[in-house]
Amino acid sequence: MSEQDTVLETEARPEQAKAEEQEMIVRQVAKELNLALKQVRTTIALLDEGNTIPFIARYRKEMTGELDENQLRDVEERTNYLRGLEERKREVIRIIDEQGKLTEELSSAIRQAVKLQEVEDLYRPYRQKRKTRASVAKEKGLEPLAQWLLSQAAKGNPAMEAAAYIDGEKGVESSEDALQGAMDIVAEQLADDAKIRAWVRRYTMDHAIIVSEAKDAEQESVYEMYYNYRELAKKMPPHRILAINRGERENVLKIGLEVSPEPVHSYMAKQVIKGSSASEQLLRAVIEDAYKRLIAPSIERELRGELTEKAETQAISIFSANLRSLLLQPPVKGINVLGVDPAYRTGCKLAVVDDTGKLLEVAVTYPTPPNNKKREAAAKFHELIDQYGIDLIAIGNGTASRETEQFVAEVIAERKQDSLAYLIVNEAGASVYSASKLAQEEFPDLDVAERSAASIARRLQDPLAELVKIDPKAIGVGQYQHDVSQKHLEESLKAVVESAVNHVGVDVNTASPSLLSYVSGVNATIAKNIVKFREENGKFGSRKALQKVPRLGAKTFEQCVGFLRITESENPLDRTPIHPESYDVVSRLFDELGVTMDQLGSKELAGRLEALDIGELAVKLEVGAPTLRDIVDSLCRPGRDPRDELPQPIFRKDVLKLEDLVPGMELQGTVRNVIDFGAFVDIGVKNDGLVHISQLSSGYVKHPMDVVSVGDNVTVWVLNVDEKKGRVGLTMRRPEAAAQ
Repeated sequence: MSEQDTVLETEARPEQAKAEEQEMIVRQVAKELNLALKQVRTTIALLDEGNTIPFIARYRKEMTGELDENQLRDVEERTNYLRGLEERKREVIRIIDEQGKLTEELSSAIRQAVKLQEVEDLYRPYRQKRKTRASVAKEKGLEPLAQWLLSQAAKGNPAMEAAAYIDGEKGVESSEDALQGAMDIVAEQLADDAKIRAWVRRYTMDHAIIVSEAKDAEQESVYEMYYNYRELAKKMPPHRILAINRGERENVLKIGLEVSPEPVHSYMAKQVIKGSSASEQLLRAVIEDAYKRLIAPSIERELRGELTEKAETQAISIFSANLRSLLLQPPVKGINVLGVDPAYRTGCKLAVVDDTGKLLEVAVTYPTPPNNKKREAAAKFHELIDQYGIDLIAIGNGTASRETEQFVAEVIAERKQDSLAYLIVNEAGASVYSASKLAQEEFPDLDVAERSAASIARRLQDPLAELVKIDPKAIGVGQYQHDVSQKHLEESLKAVVESAVNHVGVDVNTASPSLLSYVSGVNATIAKNIVKFREENGKFGSRKALQKVPRLGAKTFEQCVGFLRITESENPLDRTPIHPESYDVVSRLFDELGVTMDQLGSKELAGRLEALDIGELAVKLEVGAPTLRDIVDSLCRPGRDPRDELPQPIFRKDVLKLEDLVPGMELQGTVRNVIDFGAFVDIGVKNDGLVHISQLSSGYVKHPMDVVSVGDNVTVWVLNVDEKKGRVGLTMRRPEAAAQ
């Protein structure tokens, strides 16, 4: 082989290794997610090219085999994990090799590991440790004595063997000192053994009991049910794990794991003890010490960490699903809205917005205690309702909400106006938005409460456009959101908002920078550039015009343009979700049907399109069937907002009080939050009622989300009322069904 060939082979080898590693990851991801190799391979390639998940899910269906966003995110997540795992493997192998301790067997075991925990277990004996009892014993020269104990000689006297290591200068004053040091060395070796740790970890996970106790049994707290609580760890539901974790952090609870040690001692003995020997009893003592002092505390931390991680994943999943439902609530279009931010002493701030969300007027009234200026407040309400043709009043659900609701109901009753109604709006995050730099830029002349009233009104008109202005974590539709990994929560919620925004689409001529920044491929800088360009040059007349926006390059244009709508474009396709790369397909389709673009939106064209044989036509037009199906669907309903198909929120005219409720009463309500053990429903009283998971259906319910989502309008029946605590128990099981 020539010198040049050798150089070429050396340069090629890393590329070949990378390719082999990539293929291994593809196979592992495909196996884990039960997907075809081609689907995974193509998805990873598309992601590596800088394509976003919304873009791939919508416009690259043929390439991925129609994987949805959730599947694509799973592929992305597992690929990133496995790539990180491979990187860690290389690092561990390098460190052990530099120590001169790498064997073929160890290297092979590390390379074959499929979990990061396995790699760390194998690396554990070689990791740089802080000062331990074992390291101190090694410094005293007691390693050979430890090896003698492990050799398990049939004959001999441990005390006599240990006597040879007595050395006052090294701090070994007696045979007992020497033996103890040697036993410490062996204990650490056993604690670092990957096989033993793996077995103990599995055993602990299967058999450990979580024990929760009160630090002060006399103290009243929300954690009283956990003051003397025991449950099999692996059976403990996520919300309980997060609850006891919080109780422990707040120094109310003491949490521990209870595990029977005998099976562990027995297993370790089988791995270590070869038979009767001079050191057998000492080794049995070492086993008990290694487990109690070194292995058990470490495995308990790992187990609690794993349980917490699973609980956090579940909590984040629930928050994400609730957030998506909230973001996709149907907009209330075509009406002027009066937004009300309730308060006591400082008065109720009012904001009138027109049907486009434009602020028309702000005011303040004092109908609630301690002012109780109801007459003056009513006059102002009547004035605004008359002046602006108000059909709907949106009341924030914060402080003084129910007193304000009572007042608004009285105003509505006075007017005897059929069209006028009110709605309680979840104002979570409104105060965060009102004090933000964005709110200051939008409403520089308003105070914080007035901005909040405007935001409450706008939330009703277009929940998505308004809620994207708020940090998703501040929108209260989760459970224990402050107790989970904030980094993971933020990543997950950002993905949800991005998904919702791209699902609906964005009018590029009216959208705020906040909304645009969630569009596929668009970052905050480009979003601001789009708005700035629009303000300086007027409305965009076509999708092509977006290419003139500074820093909006070809790749960004490709990723975002299909999700941006231009309702007044000369090209009617610019107001549909059809990507410009498919405009020629539409032209060929129209030629095939013998129709023109002028007929877009007509019932006649929609009827002809719905009757098409997609599979046959896709072959003829040389386009993928999934893409053609999406194109035809978009042409049937151009300009469609997918949220319009959802039921409108429940509008109210009068107030229901807690004292009015009796068991068996039938009510209409709106789901405000879904959690592990049920759903909270707004039925028009001060506090939302709880439908426990057992009351969601007459059949078995695995999780509440299988039955309800945030924003659903539901029929419920009152089960019980606790006026003292202000709690209402509800059921979605018909009374006759519940009785059976």
